[in-house]
Amino acid sequence: MRRVHLIGVCGTAMATLAAMLKRRGWDVSGSDANMYPPMSDFLSAEAIRLFDGYAAEHITSDLDLVVIGNAISRGNPELEEVLDRKIRYCSLPEAVRETFLWGARSIVVAGTHGKTTTTSMVAWLLTHGGLDPSTLIGGIAANFDAGFRMGGGRDFVIEGDEYDSAFFDKTAKFLKYLPDIAIVNNVEFDHADIYADLEAILLAFRRFVNLVPRRGLLLLGADNAGAAGLRAFARCEVETFGLGADADWQATDLAVEAQGTRFKVYRRGEPFGEFVIGLLGAHNVRNALAAIAAGARVGLDAHTMAEGFRRFRGVKRRLELRGTAHGVKVYDDFAHHPTAIAETIGALRLAQPSSRIWAVFEPRSATSCLSVFEKDFVEALAGADETIVARVFRSSLPEDRRLSADRVVAGLTARGRRARHIPDVTDIVGAVAREARSGDVVVIMSNGGFDGIHQKLMDALRASAG
Repeated sequence: MRRVHLIGVCGTAMATLAAMLKRRGWDVSGSDANMYPPMSDFLSAEAIRLFDGYAAEHITSDLDLVVIGNAISRGNPELEEVLDRKIRYCSLPEAVRETFLWGARSIVVAGTHGKTTTTSMVAWLLTHGGLDPSTLIGGIAANFDAGFRMGGGRDFVIEGDEYDSAFFDKTAKFLKYLPDIAIVNNVEFDHADIYADLEAILLAFRRFVNLVPRRGLLLLGADNAGAAGLRAFARCEVETFGLGADADWQATDLAVEAQGTRFKVYRRGEPFGEFVIGLLGAHNVRNALAAIAAGARVGLDAHTMAEGFRRFRGVKRRLELRGTAHGVKVYDDFAHHPTAIAETIGALRLAQPSSRIWAVFEPRSATSCLSVFEKDFVEALAGADETIVARVFRSSLPEDRRLSADRVVAGLTARGRRARHIPDVTDIVGAVAREARSGDVVVIMSNGGFDGIHQKLMDALRASAG
C-alpha cells in the first residue's frame, strides 16, 4: 500500500484530497498546526492519522509521497526534513492531476466569483443525470454533504482556483487541471497578496484557456468583460452565457418565487427550457447557465437538468439561511470580495424588498484586509440599510496597506447609510440583538469562522424574544 503524508492537512482542499486518496487505497497521514473542527473531525471520520503540530519525525522512510500545502513555507520542520532527505513531494494540484485527471474528462470551473456554487451545480446535474462523476469542490455541496465525490464515470468536475500552488510553484492551481471543458464565470482583480494587478490575473486566465484542447469547449461569462475577453486566446470552441441577448446561452424572465428563482433559457435564440433554482440573485442564475451549458455538452437534456435543479440543495455558507429567531432571518455568506458582497446584498434586496437588511462584514481574507479595496467595499455595502464592520483580521499588516474599517464606515456615512465599526464579536451580537426587529434580514459575510458569530447571534435573538 502506498503511503502519503500531507503537510498542512486542515485546509478544506487538502483535507478533501486526503479523503480522496484514502478512498483510492492510499495509506494517508497528515499534520497541521492547531487542529480544530470541523476539518479535524472530518479527517478522523475518514480514518486518516493526524498529527497536531509539525515535527521532523512525522516524515518517515516509508513515505512514497508528501503533498505540501500552499500555506507551508521554508522553515517548516517537516518540509525541511522532506528536502533534506529528498523524499518525493508535490503540490496539491499536482497530486490531483497525477492521481485523478489524466484518464478523465476534466470539467474545470474557474473565475473570481461563483466557482464553488457552479462546480457543485455541474457535479450534481451530472450525478442526477446518471453520469456518475467524481468531483473536488472548495466547499461543502449539500447534495453530497461533502466537498468531494468519488464516482465511476468518465467525468471529473473540479473547482479551478487561481491561487498559487505551493512555496515552490507560484503559478495558479488551475493550470494543472487538464481542462477538456472549461468555465470562466468572471475575472476581476483579487488575491492582491499574489497578483500585482488585474493584468497579472488576466495573464493566468489566458494561460488557462490556452490549455483547452481543440476538441474541447470554453464557456465564458458574457456579462463580464474580463471573462468575455478571453475568447481571443482560445484555440477551441467557445460558447458564452449571460443575461444579454448576445450570449449563446441566455437567461430571461428572472422571477423570485417561494422556491427560489425561476428563469427561461434560450440557446442561440431558440427556447431551451424553463428552470427553477433554490437560490437567490442574478449571479446564481449565471452560475446555473454555465452548469446548463456544460451539462448539454456532455449529453444531458433540458428536462433532466431542470429536474436536477429542483433537487439541488445549494452549498454551505453561500447565502445559507442559518435560521430565523425573533422574526429575524440570519444568513451566512462566504462573500469577501466587493463584487460578491454587492451581489449578495442585491439578491436579498430583490427577494425581500420590504425588509431592512443588516450587513455584518469581517475583513478576513488576504485581499479584503488590504486598503486597495476600501472604496469598493463602500460601494458594495451601500446596498444595505445597516452595516457593521468588524475588526480587520490581519492586524499585523503595515498600516499604510491595511484596510481601515473606520474609513469604510466614514465612506458609508457620507453616502447617507447607517454604518458602525464594532471590533468585538460579543459587542456585534449585542448590538444586533438589541436593535433588530421582526422582518429584518441579517447577512454575516466572512470567509472564516468569525468566532462562531452565527450561532451566538441566533441564541441572543431567541433570548431577546423571551
